[in-house]
Amino acid sequence: MPIKLLIAGMAGLMLATPRRRTEGPAAVVAAHADHLAMKAAPINSDWIIRGTPLARIGEHSTSTDEASSTAVWDCTAGEFRWYFNWDETVVIQEGEVHVTDADGEVRLLRAGDIAYFRGGTWATWRIDNYVRKIAFLRKPFPGPLATLYRLRNALRQGKYSAL
Repeated sequence: MPIKLLIAGMAGLMLATPRRRTEGPAAVVAAHADHLAMKAAPINSDWIIRGTPLARIGEHSTSTDEASSTAVWDCTAGEFRWYFNWDETVVIQEGEVHVTDADGEVRLLRAGDIAYFRGGTWATWRIDNYVRKIAFLRKPFPGPLATLYRLRNALRQGKYSAL
């Protein structure tokens, strides 16, 4: 019975209509990417394949539930494997990077390109000179909650109106 109540409560929260925020953190966080304070973000030395890539990050914002964040990241020349803990969408701002996915497919990402990396995956990054990106990170929902969320979306779209 407690599990049913928990599921019903979570479903109710997900189905609730969003309300206007009246207090708490700012509703809009804005900054120019060039004005963020960049700090060292060393790449795990076990992941480095070639060179001495130096990475930095400038943190822009984090959601109040800490499930998503936005940052600027840059890196000098080198080649390394990268593990994506979270889902990540990137927009390349400057330079380029050769990305090789787990299946061996190589993509060249240049300024203006957008790419999505699924959380829980590896990719190899080869940077010949320099790359700068804006990264939008989102922590994936745990399995059962993700299923409930997909069900909620299906109900909202009328796919399961007979339920």
